[in-house]
Amino acid sequence: MLLHQPRRRFWASTAYGTSRRALVSLLLLSLVALAAAVGGYGVGERLAPGGWTPADAQSTRADAFLAARFGAGQPHLMLLATAKGEVDAPAAVRAGQELTRRLAADPRAAWVHGYWPGRTPQLRSRDRHSALIAVRFGGDERAVLAAGKDVAARETGRGGPLKVSVAGEAALFSEMERLSTDGAMVAEIIVAPLVLLILLWVFGSLVAALLPVAVGAFAVVTTTALLRLLSETMTVSVFVLNIATALGFGLAVDYCLLLVSRYREELADGASPVKAVERAVRTAGRAVAFSATTIAAVLGTLMVFPLTLTRSLALGGAAVAVCSAAGALLVLPALLVLLGERVNSCDLFARWRGGADRPVAEGRWYRLAVWVTRRPVLVTLGTLLLLGLLAAPGAGARFGMYDDRILPDSSPVAQASQRLRTDFASESGSAATVVLPDVHVAPSAPALTPAALPGPNPLPASASGVDTYATRLSRLPGVRQVQTATGIYRDGRRTAAAGPWAAGFTGPAGTWLSVTPTTDSPLSPDGRLLTERLREEPAPAEALVGGPGARLTDTEHALSDRLPLAMLLTVAATLVLMFVYTRSLLVPVKAVLLNALSLAATFGIIVAVFQQGCLEAVLGPMNGPATTDVIIPAVMFCTAFGLSMDYEVFLLSRILEEHRRGTPTPLAVAVGLQRTGRLFTSAALIFAVVMASLAACDLVLLQLIGFGLAVAVALDCTLVRALLVPAIMSLAGRANWWPAGRRKSA
Repeated sequence: MLLHQPRRRFWASTAYGTSRRALVSLLLLSLVALAAAVGGYGVGERLAPGGWTPADAQSTRADAFLAARFGAGQPHLMLLATAKGEVDAPAAVRAGQELTRRLAADPRAAWVHGYWPGRTPQLRSRDRHSALIAVRFGGDERAVLAAGKDVAARETGRGGPLKVSVAGEAALFSEMERLSTDGAMVAEIIVAPLVLLILLWVFGSLVAALLPVAVGAFAVVTTTALLRLLSETMTVSVFVLNIATALGFGLAVDYCLLLVSRYREELADGASPVKAVERAVRTAGRAVAFSATTIAAVLGTLMVFPLTLTRSLALGGAAVAVCSAAGALLVLPALLVLLGERVNSCDLFARWRGGADRPVAEGRWYRLAVWVTRRPVLVTLGTLLLLGLLAAPGAGARFGMYDDRILPDSSPVAQASQRLRTDFASESGSAATVVLPDVHVAPSAPALTPAALPGPNPLPASASGVDTYATRLSRLPGVRQVQTATGIYRDGRRTAAAGPWAAGFTGPAGTWLSVTPTTDSPLSPDGRLLTERLREEPAPAEALVGGPGARLTDTEHALSDRLPLAMLLTVAATLVLMFVYTRSLLVPVKAVLLNALSLAATFGIIVAVFQQGCLEAVLGPMNGPATTDVIIPAVMFCTAFGLSMDYEVFLLSRILEEHRRGTPTPLAVAVGLQRTGRLFTSAALIFAVVMASLAACDLVLLQLIGFGLAVAVALDCTLVRALLVPAIMSLAGRANWWPAGRRKSA
C-alpha cells in the first residue's frame, strides 16, 4: 500500500486544492494559450506544401540537375494562353511575346520556355488556338508556391488578345489549398451545430458541453506554436495542420468525456468538488496520461521515414497528443473546481436520455457484454470473419500518387490540365528523364538525314554510346519514344535526325534523355514499372532517372524500405507502454492485433470505394485515377491507430479498476464496458461526424481522409471494442492478467 502513495500524491497534485488556486492556475494557463496563439500566428505561411518525396532521392537529384545545368526538368507552372483566333495572329503574337517577357523578367523565375518568340510547334495546340509557356521558379517549396500563386493571380486576370489559365505543380498545390479551405469552411457551417447537439446530448449541460471546446482550443493553439518553432529549424508540411486540428479536437473530446464522467460519478457518491476532481485525475487522469504517451510514441515512429510529410506528422501528432493531455490535466481540472456542481446544471436532454442513474446491471452495454461473454467463440469467429471480408479488397490495391485529376471538373486548374493532355502533342509533363552527368556529346556531331538512318552509324565516338543507349531504351515496354542530343528514337531505331533543338540535351555538364511513356498516368503502377526498367537498363555512365514515375518509385521505396522498422517500433512502443499500464502481457498483444485488424478492414473499404468504385452508384463517379495514394492511407492510419489506442485505454482503465477490486474477469469486462461504452462511442460519433463532413468536399484527397477516418472509428467502437474485446478477454480469463494478476481469481 505504501508503494502506491507517491503515485497517488503525484496524480492528486495535478488537481487544485482550492478555488483560488484553480483560478490563479487558469489565468496563468490562459496567458500561456494567448502567448501560443500570438507565437503561432501566420504558421501556415511558414509551412511547405510538398514533402512527398525524399530530399536525397534519385528523382529529386535528377530534377535539380536538369534545372540548374540545362534549364530543363519539370516546370512548376504551365500557362495556357488561348486566343480567339490562331495564336500566330499578329495581336496574339505581340501579347504572347509580352507575356513571355514579363515572366522572364520575374526575379523568382529560374527559367521560362514558351511558344513565343521561337514558335516551337510542340508548344502549340493541334487546333492552333492555344500555346504554352512553362515556368520553373527558384527557391524552396514555400517560395515556389508563393511565386506560383502570385503569377497565376497576376496573369489569369488580364484581358487582351490572350486568355490565360494555369496548370502544373504550383497551380495544383494552390488549388488544393483553396478547395481544402473552402471545404473546411463548409464543413464547419454544417457540422458545428450537429456536433454541439451531440455534445449536449452526451454531457447534458451546455456548460459541460463547452469544456471540450476549451481543452481543444488550448491543444490546437499550443500545437500551432510548437509547429511555428519547428518551422524555424526544419521543413514542416502544411498537411500536418489539418491532421493536428482534427486529432486535437478528437482527443479533447475523448479526454473530457473520461474525466468529466468520472468527476460526475464522484460527485454522485457524495464527494466535494475538490475531492471529486482529485479522484478523477488520480484514476481517469492516469488513463489520459498513458493514452497521450502511447499516441505520441506511435506517431513518433513516423520519424523513421525520410519524408518531410511523415516527419512533420510525427512531430505535430506527438505535440498535439501531449498538448491535449496537458489541457485535460491542467485546464479541465481548474474549470471543474471552479464550476463545482454547476457542471450538471441545465440538462437539456435529461428527459429523453433518461436512465443515467440506473444500476450498472441494467445498462445496455452491460447486457451486451454479458451476452458476448456467454458465447465468446461464436462472437469472436463471426466478428473476425466480417473484418476479414471487409479487409479483402485491400489485397487488390494499386498504389500511386494523386495528380490534378483529383480536382473537381469545375476547377479551372483541372480544366487547363485536361486541355494539356488532349490538345497538345508534347507530353513532356509525363516524360521520364534520364541524366548522364559524365557523358558529353560533341556539338559538331553531324546531323542525321532520313536516308542515313537505316545505314551504318554516322555518329562520332563521343555520341555512339548515347545513340546505343537511346536505342535500347526505346525498345523497353511502356516507352513511346526517346529524344536526346543524337535524335529521336522509336521501337529500337532512330526516326528523326538531331535538329537545332538537340543542343538543349547536351553540354559541359553532361547529356540527358527525355523518355515519353505510353501511359498518360505516370504517377501510377505503370509509371513505377517503367522507372524500374529504365534504372535496370545498363547505361554508358552513372544515370539519374527522374520524372513523375520516378518520384512515385522513390516515395514508395522510401516507405517500404523503412516500413518494417516503423512497424517494429510501433508495436514495441505500444507493448511496453501498455504493459506498464496494465502489468499484463496478453492485453497489450491483444490491443495491437485488434487495432491491426480494424485498420486492415478500413483499408479494404477505402480501396473498394475509392479505387474500385463500389459505391459509384450511390456517390457518383470518383475523380482521379483508379489508384490508392501511397502516402495518404499511411498518414490516415497513424491517426486512426492513435484514436483506437485511446478508446482501448478508456475501456481497459475501468476493466482494470474492477479487476483490482477482486471482480471476476467476465463481470469486470461487463462493468467496464457499461462505464465506458457510452463514452468512447460518443467520442467516436463526434469524431466520425466531423470527418464524414469532409466527404462532401470537392477534393478527393479530403473525401478519402474524411471517409476513411470516419469508417475507422466506427469499426473500432462497434466491432472491436463492443464485441471482440469482451469476447477475447472472456476466452483468455486468468491469462489476461499474467504475470501481475497470476494469483488473482479469474
